[in-house]
Amino acid sequence: MDNDVSAGSAGSTSTLGHLALGLTLLAFGVGNTGMIDNVTAADAAALATWVGGVALFVVGLLEFRAGNGRSGTAFAGLGAFWFTWGTAVGGETSAEAAGLFMLLWALLALTLTAAASGSGVLGQGVYGLLTLALLLGATAAFAGNDGLAKAGGWVGAVAGLVAWYGATAALAKWPTFTGRAAGRRGVTATG
Repeated sequence: MDNDVSAGSAGSTSTLGHLALGLTLLAFGVGNTGMIDNVTAADAAALATWVGGVALFVVGLLEFRAGNGRSGTAFAGLGAFWFTWGTAVGGETSAEAAGLFMLLWALLALTLTAAASGSGVLGQGVYGLLTLALLLGATAAFAGNDGLAKAGGWVGAVAGLVAWYGATAALAKWPTFTGRAAGRRGVTATG
């Protein structure tokens, strides 16, 4: 994430990355909650493949090119995760393999959470919630527990809303809670 603002500056590739991540997490999370009839997490596969996968990966490469290794790692890594998940939906996979997949990617999300220290509530919040959602999903897959899967969906949906808010705040210059600038009154997403 950008050093001054967890959501990125208005018009930055980081902002686009957070929008893509937010929408993908929101669709995946809502699908897992079962709150909308006949909508499942599998219905988010196309969005996960193209927006969460390809778009995030490209944004990650652009962030690397701009010299931002933290955002580049986050977006390229999460792009690989979403592309893999989106293309694997509907395939023959055991519950244990699905649980292991989510557990391994939770390690990436945990790394991103630790790397986002100092970037504020939005930065650490998105990755921390993603870590928790993946851990709940992995546990649900291992245990065959639909309740845990729904809980993971709700956490993922909240993570998506946080990422969406951060990106929207950067574009609309709404208030955010960032690491270094949080002590000043009237701090907006553009600092």
